[in-house]
Amino acid sequence: MSIFTLLFPDFSLILLGFLLARHAHWGGHFWAGVEKIVYFIMFPALLFYTTSRTRFDFHATGHLLQVAVITTACGMLLGWLAKFMFKTAPRIFESGVQTAFRFNSYIALAIASRLAGEEGTALMALLIGFLVPLCNMGAVYALAHNSGRLMKEIASNPLVVGTASGVVFSVLEIPMPEGIAATLSRLGNASIALGLLAVGAGMRLSGLREAKGIATYFLSVKLLALPVIALFLGRWLELPPLQLQIAVVFCALPTASSAYVLAARMGGNGPFVAFLISASTVLSVLTLPVWLSLVR
Repeated sequence: MSIFTLLFPDFSLILLGFLLARHAHWGGHFWAGVEKIVYFIMFPALLFYTTSRTRFDFHATGHLLQVAVITTACGMLLGWLAKFMFKTAPRIFESGVQTAFRFNSYIALAIASRLAGEEGTALMALLIGFLVPLCNMGAVYALAHNSGRLMKEIASNPLVVGTASGVVFSVLEIPMPEGIAATLSRLGNASIALGLLAVGAGMRLSGLREAKGIATYFLSVKLLALPVIALFLGRWLELPPLQLQIAVVFCALPTASSAYVLAARMGGNGPFVAFLISASTVLSVLTLPVWLSLVR
């Protein structure tokens, strides 16, 4: 399968969501509802269903997790360096730093599924389960500096709950009734397409204004620096071919669309974050094929 064939369906859905949001006149409430049902119900169902059916060999995936965790930690460190490199309003940095290391889970699982079916999806779900709490801690800390709120945000995150519950079912080998499994499977299958449409609908290409330098820096860290680190570490640790692909794709993803929700809810600069999300999504159309070509 060519890289174009691999990525075209996912980015086509993002473009379709962008066009529908601007020309279908369904209103912001419609797209907000789509985002909520995907984020709180359908996507956690996919993560739970995938992880609960997978028998994880943590010895075999240990190096994959190491690459993802170390690279994400590097993203956090590089992101925080911007505080000393650029003179901007505090809320610009505090809102935008999360975009240097957070990742779009919808695009992650869509690409992983097309790369290697259920095996690829399970590996990517494992990374999501481990890295969502770490990324949320970094994002919430920058905006809140409040440990009580920090732990509440993480414990209530639906992606964390879905993945952690699935891993528990897998480790304990708890049987799942066929009817429930079929329902979760259908929810999961629908979540990726709707999630990608929601990503496109939420794209905003305004809100940059005075923060061009720091915006370019955050985008460069997320789309260029992190994949380089993951590629270097993955080859150094001699990851199997599929795990190397998953690791590099994971670290090359555009930033999370939920970063805007977090910034807006916690008093940050929402328009600036919305621009970074949109710009990273558009630029990833160019950068992701490059990184995929290096690990295929």
